[in-house]
Amino acid sequence: MTARTIVIGDIHGEYDSLLRLLAKLPALDPDDTLLFLGDYVDRGPDSRKVVEKVREIAKTATHKVVTLRGNHEDLWIDCYESTPHLGFLLPRANGCPDTFRSFIDGARLPLDQPLPHDEIAKMCDVRSWFPKDVFEWFKSLPCWYEDDHAIYVHAGLDGEEGDWKHPRDGRDAPLIWMREPSFYRTYKGKRVVFGHTPVTELPTDHLNIIARWLDDPGDVWTRGDLVGLDTGSGKGGHLSAIELPRGKVYESR
Repeated sequence: MTARTIVIGDIHGEYDSLLRLLAKLPALDPDDTLLFLGDYVDRGPDSRKVVEKVREIAKTATHKVVTLRGNHEDLWIDCYESTPHLGFLLPRANGCPDTFRSFIDGARLPLDQPLPHDEIAKMCDVRSWFPKDVFEWFKSLPCWYEDDHAIYVHAGLDGEEGDWKHPRDGRDAPLIWMREPSFYRTYKGKRVVFGHTPVTELPTDHLNIIARWLDDPGDVWTRGDLVGLDTGSGKGGHLSAIELPRGKVYESR
């Protein structure tokens, strides 16, 4: 049997969704791989539990486990080891207050409420509450992985239309951060599986009128050699995974 790779998209602190999804996955053999695309934290209420669960799986599983770095992990690394980025920490939509509350065992913060003023300074003093071992784990996370089935990155590839670089030949930042529309429309080559950009924001011009009408905008996105797996976990959507090489999709909903 061909070794399987199951890829899980952006979790964003949604621990219950992660548990539901994991319960739907098939049992994996030692030659199989479970791969996470990053963005474990922020927005959802249980970032600490998600990190603990993913690390536990990586430590105890009998199959291979790959945990990639997302842009949210990348920013927490910067906030921990240098000056905190207020443009990342303070906007409610980024979900940093949810991560703060999760790691200090605070009450869940309602989605329509900002963090109280007396807690903002504490949150911005990241080293005072963010666990050092989690910071070090974030720093250890690779930016890409490749096997026979695909190249796996959090966001996309370095390059430009007509010249998308293999991850080993490009910069790390685009692998974590890029949202270049021409990548989604023009990439051809070895299959690339990514998260980061919600599927609802990816182009649908490759679909005919009937397919667009029938398409569920929350489904896993595919176009040629690309697979997009950010189906909105942490933003009112759900968590998704895909099994390669056969392409079976699993969802938390």
